[in-house]
Amino acid sequence: MSTPRRVAEAYSEFFSGVGVDASHLLTETFPLEPEAGAGSQQPVLVRGISFRSMCEHHLLPFLGTAHIAYVPSDRLVGLGRLPAIVDVIASRPQLQERLGEQIAQAIADGLDAMGVLVVLEASHGCVTMRGARQTASSTVTIAARGSLAEPAARAEILTLIGAIPLPSAEAGTR
Repeated sequence: MSTPRRVAEAYSEFFSGVGVDASHLLTETFPLEPEAGAGSQQPVLVRGISFRSMCEHHLLPFLGTAHIAYVPSDRLVGLGRLPAIVDVIASRPQLQERLGEQIAQAIADGLDAMGVLVVLEASHGCVTMRGARQTASSTVTIAARGSLAEPAARAEILTLIGAIPLPSAEAGTR
């Protein structure tokens, strides 16, 4: 029977981020040419990053969406690096609150970003499949650093996250 092998492979994938330093994903950067002088950089926002992780309390999955904004100092990173950071950090036994904080800190440190905001929304197996069995519930957490921890800047990014509809898979097939 191959079930034990398949389970071992699945858990190896689920926990592939254990012991991995996500900051190595931010080593290749590109210089930002400031148009209007230092400190005038505008936020970069990547919305709709899908992720999955395993609750460290119950070893049940939680699935969600991450939205990440950062204000660069003098360096930019390729946009694909942000989902890669989410994937590495989410691929550990995790708590959603810690996940957001670790993503924010990795970006703040790795890019020397002037500000970082990470918004996570997830549905937790430990809430939907057991105990309270709240199948329609989701949990939203926010982690902020630097200039994006300021209420006005944070509000602007939160508005942008919800302001423009995310592209659907159907839109690309028409």
